[in-house]
Order: sequence, then structure tokens, then C-alpha cells
Amino acid sequence: MKRLHGFFAFVALVAMLPVLFPDNYFVTVVGVTIGFNIVLAVALNLFIGYAGQISLGHAAFFGMGAYASAILTTRYGWSPWLAMGVGLLAVYIIATLISRPILKLKGHYLAMATLGFGIIVNIIMVQTVDWTGGPDGMSGIPGLEIFGWAVDSDLRWYGVIAVVMLLTVLVSLNIIDSRAGRALRAVHGSEIAAQTMGVDTVRTKSQVFVFSACLASLVGSLFAHQQNFVSPVSFDFFVSIEIVTMVVLGGMASTFGAVFGAIVLTLLPQVLVVFDDYEILILGAILVSIMIFLPQGLFVGMTQGGANLLRRLRNRETPARAGADG
Repeated sequence: MKRLHGFFAFVALVAMLPVLFPDNYFVTVVGVTIGFNIVLAVALNLFIGYAGQISLGHAAFFGMGAYASAILTTRYGWSPWLAMGVGLLAVYIIATLISRPILKLKGHYLAMATLGFGIIVNIIMVQTVDWTGGPDGMSGIPGLEIFGWAVDSDLRWYGVIAVVMLLTVLVSLNIIDSRAGRALRAVHGSEIAAQTMGVDTVRTKSQVFVFSACLASLVGSLFAHQQNFVSPVSFDFFVSIEIVTMVVLGGMASTFGAVFGAIVLTLLPQVLVVFDDYEILILGAILVSIMIFLPQGLFVGMTQGGANLLRRLRNRETPARAGADG
């Protein structure tokens, strides 16, 4: 129930954002871009934070969804929604096929396997020029229409992404509180112990991996139609690292931690752009400092710190009241 209270507060904040910041550019950067990143971070958090696995190739599924929509709509004239569905189906099949062998690996071996998969997908995007446009990318991707309503403005795109983002957060919260969520936490704690309790660890890890990949594919398709352009650089290794950083920065095994990490890591470069050549150095110093002083994550550390402060204040007030009553 506490999680749902937080969710409703988050819904109110999302609804108020266009009112508080009516500038279209700000809504595009803060609303749409953060919305994409939140979906990616929350999806990956289920795999990394709750299941305790690691993936450095999440951007590959993001790119596969984007290029599926781009290729099918521009080269074959398909409906964007049909192209999006085909992209989802393709990612579901591919993720299911690779999940079993890859998830038999653990630790840095798993990280290297997912990294290799992501690099292979990115190389295919670059090399298959006839299909993907190669390094130059693809342009002219059509926008979306919802029951004849064209999504053709920043504010309308904000509404679409906001709905997808909020549904993703809500589904994640429900998964965490369900039997599947308890199985994920059991796998994270100890796979051997989870197996003795009757948890099919291989199936559990495979399911969350595929689900996370499909969410990435969905947001990739939306990204392609919102940008009207895609290129391999938007889905390379560095994008995968950025998504992992969002999860770790906010706090692993916390849905709102992933949300907060996505917000911070999207906004920081926008704020630090005034420092010109020192932007990357300052950003790196901030991230390192957060990891040193708040290793459990920024959001988790702040909430725990606030809870501890309130607990201390209550403990101080209690003896004082007792003395006064006496």
C-alpha cells in the first residue's frame, strides 16, 4: 500500500509537469526523454536489482524495437502499430532463445555475454546498410496515430510516453508484491536456497529477462516514431552502460530508485552543459561521490536517511514527554 501511495504521488507530479513548465523544449527534454529512460531503467531494474543478474546489452533490445518500426514503416509501408507489434514479437523470440544459454552464466561471465550480444547487434545495425542505412541511420519514420488522433506535438508525445511510463512503474510494483517478485528476490538471495524452496530459478531468470527485453523493444519503437530518425549510435554499448548506471545510481531493488536514477542522470548533463569542456569531468566526479557516500543508491540512501532522522527525533521527543507527564 505504501508503494501505491508513492505511485499516486508520482502520477500527480507527472500530470502537473506540463503545467509547471509549459515551455515545449523543457517538456520534451524533461518529459519525453526522461520517460523513455524511466521505462528502460525500471525494466532493467527487475533483472539487475531484484533478480540479481547483470546485463550490459540492454540497448540492443531497445535498438531492435526501434529498427523494426523504422524498417517496416519506411521500406514496406506498414502501419506503425503493426510494425511495433512485429518488433515486440521478434524481440520476444530472440530474447527467449538466448536467455537459457546466457543465463546459465554468472557474474562477470554473464556481463561479458550480454555485452557481446549488444555489440553484435550494434555491428549488424552499422553493417547492413541496405536495411538500416548504416552509420548514417534512417530518417522519414512516420509518427503515430491513436484512433485517428495524430501524435504530432511535444505535449501529445509527453502524454503518450507518460501513460507508458506510469503503466511500466505500476506493473513493476505489482510484480514485486506478487509471487513472481518473491521468486526474484529468492533467486537474488541464493539460487540454491531458492531451488530447495521449489523455485524454478532458470525459468524465473528467463522470464524477467524476456519481459525486460520486450519493454525495451516497446520503448525503442516509440523512440523511433517520436524522433522520426534512428542511428546505431543511439543503441550502442555506452547506452547500455548508461541504463545500468541509472539503476545503480538510484538504488537497486527499488522501482522508484530506478525512476529517480533515470531522472537524475538525464537532467545532470542538461544542467552541467554550462561548464563546456569540464562537463564530463564534473559529471563523473558527482557519480563517483554518490557511489562512495551513498553506495546503496541515491534514492534509497536519501529515504533511509530521512527515516532514520525521523526515528531519532521521535526517540528524543519520547523521554521529554515522559518527563513532562511525570
